[in-house]
Amino acid sequence: MKGDYQELVDEISALLGAPATLEDRDFGLIAFGAHDSEDDSAMDPVRTRSILTRKSTPAVRAWFESFGIARATGPVRIPATPEAGVHRDRLCLPVRHRGVALGYVWLLDAEPGPGPERLAAAMEVASRVGALLAEEKRAGSDLSRELRAALTAERDWQYDMALAALREALGPDAEGLHALVCVLPWPDAEGPSVRAVPGAAALCAVPWRKGQALGALVRLRSAGALSPVLAAGARLRGVAGPGAAAGVAEPRRGLAELAVAWGEALGAARAARAEPERGPVATWSGIGPYRLLTALPGEETEGGPVVPGGPGATAPDPAVRLLLGPAHSELARTAEVFLDCAGQASRTAQALGIHRQTLYYRLSRVEQLTGLDLDSGEDRLLLHMALKARRL
Repeated sequence: MKGDYQELVDEISALLGAPATLEDRDFGLIAFGAHDSEDDSAMDPVRTRSILTRKSTPAVRAWFESFGIARATGPVRIPATPEAGVHRDRLCLPVRHRGVALGYVWLLDAEPGPGPERLAAAMEVASRVGALLAEEKRAGSDLSRELRAALTAERDWQYDMALAALREALGPDAEGLHALVCVLPWPDAEGPSVRAVPGAAALCAVPWRKGQALGALVRLRSAGALSPVLAAGARLRGVAGPGAAAGVAEPRRGLAELAVAWGEALGAARAARAEPERGPVATWSGIGPYRLLTALPGEETEGGPVVPGGPGATAPDPAVRLLLGPAHSELARTAEVFLDCAGQASRTAQALGIHRQTLYYRLSRVEQLTGLDLDSGEDRLLLHMALKARRL
């Protein structure tokens, strides 16, 4: 990251023909251009101190800020003031991102100075510096503790307190549009690139089964434009490694329904694991019957509270328990494909690659094992849900 800043500072130095210095909005030194002039006056005490101590004095900072640099959107010229240690005229290029001042690029100014075209080009580079600073600031803001507390709170008052803490930590972003991502299983050690996910307001590991899942709160501009959250899910899934799945909740504005959103994200990830063709990043709206199955009350997770759609929610129905045993896996698969094909024998036989008479024989065996009537809508529903639930 520092190398990126140095390249941009050198680009500004080349554009304006003077060594540039980049400082953050608290006047802390980030990068500076090479000084190869034989003129000692080009290094006044302020620039020398900034480079040697990596910061400016409060008096110098107040002096520069009095020229309105924090509000400026274009170059600001500051005259020399020897009594403040500023022996040379200064040119300040404000570094902003989305209207917020994040830092300043400083150059020594001299007549006639760079023309409008070069200054405009330098300001364009400064805007790229601003985008880089904003990205680094987002990546460096670790709200994992606050998000984890909100996703794992066991009682109403604990949830309310955790939500208030997360809302305060996020500031104005808390009332924006977000979508939750769940990735599971998540490795015990977080990958090195996790905190660099674009658009992620907060990430945390959450207990799940005997391991953990990852939750990520991703900012959105529009409920209909899910590409940022889908990209975040795909990237995090890649970090988690082979066998991981990702799920995305419905977008919501604000944090009031965070617990419901986490249930959706977790359910979508579990559905993606159960049926990989729904992934690699499954959305809650796209998992069909799994919306009902994963919303069933779950058992207590390892080291965490009861979560919606938790693992091992219910035991198999007695009618299907024998069918779901390892000895009858082929019959169970046949029944599931038959029900997925809406009970159409020709489609089922084609999907399984078997003769229709073989299909009829297998279905009769399913009825014998379960005591269910495959001509009954209720019995079909029970069997279909049981077969889907076992995948979870």
